[in-house]
Amino acid sequence: MKEYQPAIGLEIHVELRTKSKMFCSCANDPDEKHPNFNVCPICMGHPGTLPVINEEALKKVIKTGLALNSSIPEYSKFDRKNYFYPDLPKGYQISQYDAPLCQGGFLNVDGRKIDITRVHLEEDTGRLMHPAGTEYSLVDFNRAGVPLMELVTEPDIASAKEAKAFAEELRLILRYLGVSDADMEKGEMRVEANISISNDKKLGTKVEIKNLNSFRSVEYGINYEIERQSKLLNAGKKVIQETRGWDAGKEVTVSQRKKESSHDYRYFPEPDLPPLQFKTEDIKKIRGEVPELPEAKRERFKKEYGLECEDVEMLVQNKNLGGYFEKVISEASDAKIIKLCANYLITDLQSLLQGASVTDKDFKITPEDFAEFIGLIADGTISSKIAKAVLQEMFMTGGDPSNIIEEKGLSQITGEKEIEAVVRSVIDKNPQAVDDYKKGKGNALQFLVGKVMQDTRGKASPEITGQLLKKLLS
Repeated sequence: MKEYQPAIGLEIHVELRTKSKMFCSCANDPDEKHPNFNVCPICMGHPGTLPVINEEALKKVIKTGLALNSSIPEYSKFDRKNYFYPDLPKGYQISQYDAPLCQGGFLNVDGRKIDITRVHLEEDTGRLMHPAGTEYSLVDFNRAGVPLMELVTEPDIASAKEAKAFAEELRLILRYLGVSDADMEKGEMRVEANISISNDKKLGTKVEIKNLNSFRSVEYGINYEIERQSKLLNAGKKVIQETRGWDAGKEVTVSQRKKESSHDYRYFPEPDLPPLQFKTEDIKKIRGEVPELPEAKRERFKKEYGLECEDVEMLVQNKNLGGYFEKVISEASDAKIIKLCANYLITDLQSLLQGASVTDKDFKITPEDFAEFIGLIADGTISSKIAKAVLQEMFMTGGDPSNIIEEKGLSQITGEKEIEAVVRSVIDKNPQAVDDYKKGKGNALQFLVGKVMQDTRGKASPEITGQLLKKLLS
């Protein structure tokens, strides 16, 4: 059995977030439930209609290219890609062939540089539906003509895991840029993989895998195809260049058709659209709109705030939460407060949000109030147990934490005399735990601390309680 090295390239299609379609004024609404509602003579390809380029879509593709280190040529154009399919109303697709909007580029994934061949702009097709138990298909043209960005990588990806990581990082960048929600469940981001295997430096026969509509499918589909091709070659058979589909239910790839070449599509310049010329100042203006990207934010959060990698990743993945975090600790320099803030945001607040966002209109806690809340924990005004109750009340009402503590009598008890009285009572009521502690059982102390907290409704200082128990039990 020979060992083969995979060479994987990805083609990733992304529906852009624009108000209208690529070449007409129909709404670009992925949530539209009524079929064939957002259509017009232009996107339906009626004779005598002329397309008009969506300027916002152009800017979004260029913005993406700049974020991915691509070069933006001064000249670009659209081309007709000719093929017939039921979901393609014109009988051709307006795409880009030899003069894409963005050329080259790269994306770093887990310390490895993955080269990008191109990023171009085209229009999406309609959607085919196949009702179960029938012999016909239904076509919904709401999606036909939606701005579709396609990114093509070089065959630099070395594993299914790396391919999945590339797609995940790209989606995060697209969301940071605001060019697309890239929701794979809605079909707003679709991945196709080109896979070949070889035991030398030459590339093997390429097989394209379609229908990879989740990150799990990307990883599982590629792994399956690598194994399938390896078995063929080890059996002395040849790998056929073809397009295969991923069957997520059976977790296998299935042959669909012989792979087309570019000449099969008879590309030629789109006669109804003018070529595109870009000025340096236009590109410079778009470059100024590119925000801090995930990779840079990871490095800054580690260096500036001294957070653990896991906390940093949570705050980077959730862009809105990361922004809220920075507002909360904008005037904090104490490492303890910064760490406390990250912990409560990532655990307790996320639990209360249940998938909602800190940017939602009905989110009531201001960054200033959350900063005050963290300060009250740090200075010992409230215990961690009381903090949970205070945060929940803040979440429900948007109340000021100090007011909530005062109104509900939740201030932490720090007076030794007051706590000592409760500690003595707990010791008297729990002789078995006292005996266990004296025999060296460490968890007995925690049990007694818990009893004190229970009797004081969580208001006793855990530190002072622990100190008094050790003192009285010695």
